[in-house]
Amino acid sequence: MMDPDHELFVTVVDEGGLAAAGRRLHISPAMMSKRLARLEERLGARLLHRTTRRLALTPAGERLHADLRGILAALDDAERRVSGTSAVASGPLRITAPTSFGRMHVAPYLHRFIDAHPKVELSVDLSDDYADLIESRADLAIRITADPGSGLIARRLATNRRILCAAPAYLARHGTPATIADLKSHRLLAAEGQMPWRLVGPKRPVLVEGRSHVRTNSSELVRELTLAGGGIALRSLWDISTALERGEVRQILPDHEGSADVGLFAVQLPQPNPPLAITAFVDFLVTLYVPTPPWERAGLL
Repeated sequence: MMDPDHELFVTVVDEGGLAAAGRRLHISPAMMSKRLARLEERLGARLLHRTTRRLALTPAGERLHADLRGILAALDDAERRVSGTSAVASGPLRITAPTSFGRMHVAPYLHRFIDAHPKVELSVDLSDDYADLIESRADLAIRITADPGSGLIARRLATNRRILCAAPAYLARHGTPATIADLKSHRLLAAEGQMPWRLVGPKRPVLVEGRSHVRTNSSELVRELTLAGGGIALRSLWDISTALERGEVRQILPDHEGSADVGLFAVQLPQPNPPLAITAFVDFLVTLYVPTPPWERAGLL
């Protein structure tokens, strides 16, 4: 049996924060903090950096998390062997994901899952339409949302950080806004349903109202317009991290970001004994995005 404080630490990292982990474990935030502090004192090492926006692992925390996840996996395998339960993921598995995210951050890694689980018959649907798990007959949905859905099993994988950004060419022509109020005189770009922008500032939430300079139902078109110098957009970091790294876009008004309520989730229907293929795919997503997703590892912001 694993040390309860070790299990608590793993849960905090996997859930992306104290509040979410507390809800899962039915422990108050105050007790969560107390037990984490006790574990850090016992180990003589700081495991987590706690900020208002996110939770980050220290190098010691990263090592401990990786070791503990390996121990948990070994314990699970041992129980399956003793109980006679098959530990081989197999059978059909249907996944849905948003188009751009699936293309950029799921597809490049799928070969790893296929190689590790050759008996799984994988189907992947990419669509920006909301996927009802029952109607679409999907086993698992990757959702970017503030509300993954009631009555579902949702595993938070990452916070969807969104920043205000524009191409250097646009800023050279129109200037760089110094305040939120300055946005009123700039070209704003957003797909249908994406405005107003709800931002979190250093003092209070801010609502940016207005209309997109170009009307479109395509978020990918907004991205391309932004890269081409067409205006200012609020974009997910997973969507423009490479462009940031290359200098194709610049962050503006860095003290303001999109609401931190929006997250990346793996969502499934509740069932007493989910197929091992579903569990294996969720674990695969965790290895990709937890504790730090690849689009945040470059340390661009």
